[in-house]
Amino acid sequence: MAGYRRDRVNDQMTKEISEIIRTVKDPRVSEAFVSITASNVTPDYKFAKIYFSVIGKDNAAEVKKGLQSAAGYIRKQVAERMNLRQTPELTFVYDDSLEYGAGIEKLFKKIEDERDGQ
Repeated sequence: MAGYRRDRVNDQMTKEISEIIRTVKDPRVSEAFVSITASNVTPDYKFAKIYFSVIGKDNAAEVKKGLQSAAGYIRKQVAERMNLRQTPELTFVYDDSLEYGAGIEKLFKKIEDERDGQ
């Protein structure tokens, strides 16, 4: 039963942080197209990993620095919006799964083109 609650907290945290990062004033974050893909809260709700992706992999490191810099502000906003006893400390992790998926898609397309050419 506790796993179900944690899943709901993860989903809600993903949604709230997606909205909150639109209000971050750090230019490293506000000028980039940042998308929150998932969140993973520990069972004791003390820590949370927030997974994000950015269009343009070259500035992902700068966006991560901006998010870490704004972590206190984001955490405060999460505390105001969500009804949790303890607001978790946030750690931001770059999620490259979209780019990985695009690479796989290119390989499939290449194989399909080779089959059609024969």
